[in-house]
Amino acid sequence: MSRPKNAVPSYSKHNSGHGRARWTDAAGVRRERILPGPFDSPESKTAFARLVLEIETAPHRVNRPDPAAIGVNEVLEAYMNHAEKHYRGPDGESTGEVERIGAAVRPLRELFGTATAAEFGPLSLKTLRQRYVKLGWCRRSVNQQIERIKRIFKWAASEELVPPAVYHGLATVGGLQRGRTAAPESKPVGPVEAAAAEATLPHLNRYVRGMVEFQRLTGCRPGEACRVRRRDIDTGGEIWYYRPPQHKNSWRGKERTVAVGPKCRELLREYFTPNIDDYLFSPARAMVEIRAERAAKRKTPRYPSHMKRNAAKRKARPQRTPDERYNTRSYSVAVARGCEKAGVPHTANQLRHTFATEIRKAYGLEAAQVLLGHSKADVTQIYAERNSELAAQVAAKVG
Repeated sequence: MSRPKNAVPSYSKHNSGHGRARWTDAAGVRRERILPGPFDSPESKTAFARLVLEIETAPHRVNRPDPAAIGVNEVLEAYMNHAEKHYRGPDGESTGEVERIGAAVRPLRELFGTATAAEFGPLSLKTLRQRYVKLGWCRRSVNQQIERIKRIFKWAASEELVPPAVYHGLATVGGLQRGRTAAPESKPVGPVEAAAAEATLPHLNRYVRGMVEFQRLTGCRPGEACRVRRRDIDTGGEIWYYRPPQHKNSWRGKERTVAVGPKCRELLREYFTPNIDDYLFSPARAMVEIRAERAAKRKTPRYPSHMKRNAAKRKARPQRTPDERYNTRSYSVAVARGCEKAGVPHTANQLRHTFATEIRKAYGLEAAQVLLGHSKADVTQIYAERNSELAAQVAAKVG
């Protein structure tokens, strides 16, 4: 067995009398650099210390060619490596931003992957933008993806992978304007009708159904509903308070508190387990219950030969096993499947809109803002549909 390569540079004496640094880069290639000055001299040690910091700060930059010769594919590879490490929550789980960046990058690779990064200018970015439009993406998505491409080259300029002029040129490209582009407009996400949500519930397993009900009663985000644990709920008073350790704005240093009323309190008690660290809505426990239910409904006896054959077919290390908790993607897929079976169109995100609309109508905009956890009321306006009935009553009196 070969000795593992060390990514941290080692300092040794070269035959020329100079200091020598050796290390293995991120691609697994063994690197070597002869340092200035005699071995063990202050000049040599300073150069070695500087090299160690360079590798730690930007491993993709060391031993790369001149920025003017770096290709677009090299920039994208370096940025994706950075994004996979950067866009992660405190629990180490990758965020959805990595997937969105990947969607923006794929057409860029197809059109300009073999070109040098220095050649990728404003006209190239507009060409890529037109490609997005041809793919049928809505105007808002196109503008968001173009901003991600700009962010990639801004990062590359800060890492000295491309000349700063490349990013400055791309920054001059504005977004598509409403009514002045062939890109379609996206349909706004509105509240879901109560009847549609009720029709979906029978087609969901117990745990997904619990998350849907939890969202309907609290107006929390899907990601917050997926992470509910008993240890994160303050059960000391009449009103419980759920404080998710990770949420949409946790990276900004903001706290999030979800008020849990009597109805929601009784709902959560159904999912409590002896371990306070267990996620209340667990696909792993859901699968155990589903299999137990199937076994209970089984009519054919379990013959020994049948059980032996099933054991032989069962994989020792299956590639896909149920997780301890749902994530936003698996939750959304489960709800979408339930909606499809029920024949109703709605998503998990619409439940938050429904809650906001109902709270605003009954208690006003400020109450909706507090319960949704928004720092600004104009953000709440996006979620809370205006009360058209009130507007009609006022118009009837003054108009």
